[in-house]
Amino acid sequence: MEKKQYLFCPGPVNVSEAVKKSLPHLDICHRVPDFEKIMLSLQQNLHKIFKANSEYTILLITGSGTAANETVISSFYLNRDHVLLINNGELGCRLEELLAIHGIKTTVLSYEWGSLPNLAEIENQLKQDKSITGMAVVFHETSTGMINPVKQIGKLSKQYGKTLFVDAVSALGGEDVEVVRDHIDFCTSSANKCLASYPGVGIICAKRSCLEATRHNKIKVAYLNLHRIWEYSEKYHQTPNTPSVTLFIALDAAVKHIVEVGLENQINRYRRNANVIRDGIKKMGLRMLLDGEHASNTVTSVFLPDNVDLDVFIQKLEVKGYTVYSGKRHLRKQGMFQIANMGAITEEMCVRFLEVLSDTIKECHA
Repeated sequence: MEKKQYLFCPGPVNVSEAVKKSLPHLDICHRVPDFEKIMLSLQQNLHKIFKANSEYTILLITGSGTAANETVISSFYLNRDHVLLINNGELGCRLEELLAIHGIKTTVLSYEWGSLPNLAEIENQLKQDKSITGMAVVFHETSTGMINPVKQIGKLSKQYGKTLFVDAVSALGGEDVEVVRDHIDFCTSSANKCLASYPGVGIICAKRSCLEATRHNKIKVAYLNLHRIWEYSEKYHQTPNTPSVTLFIALDAAVKHIVEVGLENQINRYRRNANVIRDGIKKMGLRMLLDGEHASNTVTSVFLPDNVDLDVFIQKLEVKGYTVYSGKRHLRKQGMFQIANMGAITEEMCVRFLEVLSDTIKECHA
């Protein structure tokens, strides 16, 4: 019998028994009413999780969170648009890359990884450059574990009449995401982060008025054509192309569970588990990149002691049944690794993980 692997990494995540039990289903075609019922269920429940109103709709794509991001960027923005991108981490860099690939004029306000964007500077940029039509930001910058000030950025977008695109791929289901309150026009997510399902479904919560504006846009991509995806979703509860049916069924089970137990209860569970991990890290005397109100509920970035080899440490944990990620770019060089408590992770699992973590660091010292 294969050993259980505990995924303390920011996706893919461990899933619940209920989600696992949804996998062995009868063979089903996607062009039938039974699949359309699954789509409708997903749309209705995700609508609640995004805290959307009737102005918004939910679109689903077979693909990662990046596929959802590229769908919006490739289909919504035009050559005449000018996006102000707030970038303070790896995921911000990925948005910058997508905007560049699709030829969208972009002004980037870059900040040190692990530091908050400067709201006064953002507002000043909006005041000075009248050509800016939209803003983009990552909600949970997973590469550091920082929650960006989306609420305040949303207020600025409304005040200055700009569209707002928010990458909430690793935030939805684990953080205070609220598209109406925060004036978000497009908000993306993924199945395999805080929603606690399997990888392979990208999610978009979008304002219908913004989707309508794409009706006559020049098509740059076929599979990720936003307007086409919307038409199939809105009219038929369908997808234009063959979806990953099994992954849609699994996601349906996961989001139903969130609605049943209560979104706030799930967020609070994530927050409690993060606190358990951070308290344990402090007791070990390890340094964290972030701590306090701007640290996420699900990702903790930790620096190893100088004399511990990061790759050896991660491999030893992997052998013991625990998966963590190394930091990105310059943070990796500093010996940073990341602990995530997304998905079906309990407090007891966190306590046991901390024991294994401590023992493994001691082994690496020996």
